[in-house]
Amino acid sequence: MSPLRLFRWVAVAEAVTWTLLLCGMFLKYVTETTELGVRVFGMLHGIVFVAYAVTTVVVAIDQRWSRGTTVLGLASAVPPFLTIWFDRRAERRGLLGATWRLRAEDPQGLERPVSWLVRNPGRGLASGVATVAALTGVALLAGPPVG
Repeated sequence: MSPLRLFRWVAVAEAVTWTLLLCGMFLKYVTETTELGVRVFGMLHGIVFVAYAVTTVVVAIDQRWSRGTTVLGLASAVPPFLTIWFDRRAERRGLLGATWRLRAEDPQGLERPVSWLVRNPGRGLASGVATVAALTGVALLAGPPVG
């Protein structure tokens, strides 16, 4: 899977889970029928939000994004649906390649773990899932957002 395809898939998933969470919030706060949607879709959105952040960092390191672009990519997950805009913007600017740079180039510094991830896709996927699970667990221990 290319950086473009992976990033697009996760960016769209993040926007879809935003939609589901907003529907759950409508049911809870407007119709006052159930809060089940917020519980279920809130958790799902939280997991995908963390997956988007991890994916953004991995792609940013591999594709050599600037700090500003990386921060913008991460921040785009906060407002609903902005990940789709950022994905399209990054593609238009040539920031999402068709291949992983670190599969062929020698890694330096922080590129080493990302290089290992992209050179070992099965293990990389397992590591990504474990990272998302661990970060989600930390977020759950910290408690729900105040609001």
